[in-house]
Amino acid sequence: MYWLGRYIERAENTARMVDVNLQLLLDLERLDDSRITTHWEPLIRSTGDFELFKRLYPQAVSESVTDFLTFNTENPSSILSCIVKARENARVVRDKLSTEIWEEINRLYHFVRSHNAKEIWTSDPYDFYRRIKQSSHLLQGLSDATVIRDEAWDFFQTGRFLERALQTGILIDIKYHILLPSASDVGGAIDALQWMAVLRSCSGFEAYHHIYGADVQPWNVAEFLIFSEEFPRSVLFCLRELDACIRTLSGVGEGRFKNRAGKLAGRLLYELKYRTVEDVFDEGSHEYLSELQRRTEDIAQALYSAFMFFPVIDESRKPSGSVPPQES
Repeated sequence: MYWLGRYIERAENTARMVDVNLQLLLDLERLDDSRITTHWEPLIRSTGDFELFKRLYPQAVSESVTDFLTFNTENPSSILSCIVKARENARVVRDKLSTEIWEEINRLYHFVRSHNAKEIWTSDPYDFYRRIKQSSHLLQGLSDATVIRDEAWDFFQTGRFLERALQTGILIDIKYHILLPSASDVGGAIDALQWMAVLRSCSGFEAYHHIYGADVQPWNVAEFLIFSEEFPRSVLFCLRELDACIRTLSGVGEGRFKNRAGKLAGRLLYELKYRTVEDVFDEGSHEYLSELQRRTEDIAQALYSAFMFFPVIDESRKPSGSVPPQES
């Protein structure tokens, strides 16, 4: 259930990032191979699969990057790979899922593996990625409406919000660190268009305007996507939900922890609550977001150690007639 939540969320967020980069290409001027590579390469680097990409493709251009992130099965984080693995995890926990969820996962699985998907992606990539996002939203809605609130549900939510926190941080970092290489462009028309595209990729365009009005400013967007307590895709919101799930799984109350995962999640949540967007700029946006992603990944590793890793017992080395120690 944990990996089912993560893979569905990852497929959706990859669709969001590719879609927003395709839209941003429409606003760039003087496009040549060098500038297109500069536009796409950071997205590959953000996934951690840049070395794999270089082995498979000669150059980071629109067609190669979108294919790598969408259909390439050698890329473990491609949309197709994530959906295939999500379906396999769903099959293993079929008894925990409603018929409606299982049917939708199967529908999505057969869609991305069909020839029709390739044709839609080639002719109208916006429509293709919209279908991926809509299917993910449908699965989340079906989960909210049909899955019993037990331990399996908590693991599903843990994976979902952990992955979302990571991906939102990556999306902001891509914009800050790469899409605006020239400081002179800050506050200009291209800068505003890029920030609006980032907000749309998070489905936060209308929510942002509801809070901040019509003016799109970089510091307001950063504050909204990192520190908002109300927007469900902000980093703070996701970490708050993640912390609650870990505490439920651990059987402890608010402000307490039972394992390293709970300790790391609670500490990071506490620090985020008392940070401001000014702190982010003072520290350096790229440095701060990179550290935030590293610490979120540390939580993922601690979760694995606390709940999912069971050391292999070498039966040949056990003394004859030995019995396991009794609980005190």
